[in-house]
Amino acid sequence: MRSSGMEQNQLPAINLVSGLLLLVLATVWGGSFFFAEIALREVPPLTVALHRIFWAVPALFAVVWWRGIEIPKSINAWLCYLVMGALNNAIPFSLIFWGQVTIESGLASILNGTTAVFGAVVAGIFLVDEPLTARKITGALFGVFGVAVIMGLEALTNFDPRNLAQLAILGAALSYSFAGVWGKRFLSSYPPIMNAFGMLVGSAILMVPVAFYSEGIPNVILSTEVWASLLAVSLLSTAVAYLLYFEILVRAGSANLMLVTLLIPPIAVGLSFTFLGERLGSEAWLGFGLIAIGLAITDGRLINQIKRKHAARADGKI
Repeated sequence: MRSSGMEQNQLPAINLVSGLLLLVLATVWGGSFFFAEIALREVPPLTVALHRIFWAVPALFAVVWWRGIEIPKSINAWLCYLVMGALNNAIPFSLIFWGQVTIESGLASILNGTTAVFGAVVAGIFLVDEPLTARKITGALFGVFGVAVIMGLEALTNFDPRNLAQLAILGAALSYSFAGVWGKRFLSSYPPIMNAFGMLVGSAILMVPVAFYSEGIPNVILSTEVWASLLAVSLLSTAVAYLLYFEILVRAGSANLMLVTLLIPPIAVGLSFTFLGERLGSEAWLGFGLIAIGLAITDGRLINQIKRKHAARADGKI
């Protein structure tokens, strides 16, 4: 579940433990692009998405049972989990893995980094307590410029399967953005771990018929490395990632948690370069820089810190 809010007031500080947890979360989330790239050698994209969701369900159920968290019995709650599962798992996972069939895993992670920037705009439109501000709009524009640099001007005139794959990743980022709004409006009264488990159940219900109909019954005769990647993307990059996410949320707040967005692409690119031999062009890094600037503007803390230092100098305090 991706947070769409940027809490600016009374932010908890990032201590050593929170910082290490943030780095681990970035690693397991960044690793999802790497693991998927290996799995896609033998497994079609929708089935990879199904594996990612399916094996994480019993893992999180064990956590819910161990912590004694009550499972909601109302139909309304499970309908909300069904929608949340579609927006936060089924749709984005499917689009990302479909896109990775054509483009590099590192590039997919960079484009997915627009989630936080665009999420702030979506939240500003649909949530009263997170108004749309000039800062959020400016941050989103930098994100758009970054995407434009990555895709290139020729994308406007020439069809390229890579451009369609890149648009799929952006569609995933937009789906994550709407998931953040849906979760805040309809699921905020339930325990976070229950929400993670509930939406995975909802997304599994959706993905089983979709994957079976589109790609057939999954093949279980796979190489060891592909099975290892499928289990890693499910258990590490999904189940463990959600546990880390909510632990950091409690310790450091949602705004600090957004820093993971900047850490994921370098980790994903590093893994794909080291183990898969993937190399990205300069336009991908320039685009990532613009997206990162957009996130910094959206977040606002860096700008506020610069303003405070400038004001302090003007007052002669520095």
